[in-house]
Amino acid sequence: MRLLWFLLSLLFVCFSVTAAVAGSVMDRVKARGVVRCGGVERPGLAMADGHGHWKGLEVDVCRAVAVAFLGDPDRLEFHAYASSKDFDAVRNQKDDIFFLTGSEIVRHNLADKVLPGPTVFVESQNVMVTDTSTFHKVADLAGQSVCYMIGSPEEESLNAYFAGLHKRFFHRAFSEYGEMVDTYQVQNCKALAGEITYLAATRLDPGVNHISSRILPQSLSAYPVMAATGVSDTKWSAIVAWTVDTLISAERPATPWSNSGAQAMPVFAPGLGLAKGWQDHVLKTVGNYADIFARNLGEKSPLKLDRGFNANQVNGGLLLAPFNQ
Repeated sequence: MRLLWFLLSLLFVCFSVTAAVAGSVMDRVKARGVVRCGGVERPGLAMADGHGHWKGLEVDVCRAVAVAFLGDPDRLEFHAYASSKDFDAVRNQKDDIFFLTGSEIVRHNLADKVLPGPTVFVESQNVMVTDTSTFHKVADLAGQSVCYMIGSPEEESLNAYFAGLHKRFFHRAFSEYGEMVDTYQVQNCKALAGEITYLAATRLDPGVNHISSRILPQSLSAYPVMAATGVSDTKWSAIVAWTVDTLISAERPATPWSNSGAQAMPVFAPGLGLAKGWQDHVLKTVGNYADIFARNLGEKSPLKLDRGFNANQVNGGLLLAPFNQ
């Protein structure tokens, strides 16, 4: 009889876990005890170190959601989407939060799989030149050689930009990123085009000629990286959205008509499994968006990127989250 009760108990536990995994995302996360996140590797947003530990702004956003829902910033996993097959984690909803751009959603036919969420970072295509060059804006590169990855969005943007000026530039297209960077570092091309996060990481290596570089302030294009979620669980989507909104709105300065910190947009939502004071816990553990940006991309990081598009709207940027007046 004892053996029978043990087997029945074990069967009940297994059934409960299986039901949770097959149920809502909220139930799966609770049963698993871990928030699973994924995204394309980008410097400062999501990169693994030599020990397999993930760091970056997206990882910290995932950590904030883990604090909000599970109470622990370390209860998370992060996975890279490096190949088309990796995006099966999105199609099959193996992850709980997907950090994606609109192009990545379209390219991998994910529009019916994900609910676009709040913007966590505005990525941009920019151009980098040496500190000693006389180029100060992209238009100055007319007639000059520009390196870029063949078939990349930067190629399309460069062609469109110079076509709009009715001017030409000398094309230097590459299929290997390392070869392209080497060509730029020996100045066989006068500029390097790419996503601003990759350019910021690339300029950390001066190359054989020990050059220093600067990123031209004008962007060829800009696009949001979103914290997307699956279409099956709107409550989970709300948890993710309110967490990201909390990080962004908390940065707003206090004014006579609005608060800052957790009180900028107080969210009381026990129906979402968010405990009382969850926003204070998130901000004390992870910091607000300014803190996260500074340590991963800004002045406290090696990349030393300006806030630019990623400044809060009150400071002239594009990031804006709901706040209470």
